[in-house]
Amino acid sequence: MGIGVSLVLMAAGAILIWAVNATVSGLELHTIGWILLAVGAIGALLSLIFWSSWGGVGGPADGGPRGRRTVVRDDY
Repeated sequence: MGIGVSLVLMAAGAILIWAVNATVSGLELHTIGWILLAVGAIGALLSLIFWSSWGGVGGPADGGPRGRRTVVRDDY
């Protein structure tokens, strides 16, 4: 789950918690909203923690060849 999906889940949860005043038989919308908000927050936190291993801002954690080129010169 990426940052975008996490933000959508958090927004949907916040809307269900604070903006919806409807009642549905068999469902508690506020509880579903809190669950969506929590899942979105956990997903965003995990995305930020593992960002460097996914090749985010600083590149891959192993220092792989993504976007970098190694030139070796052999002078004879």
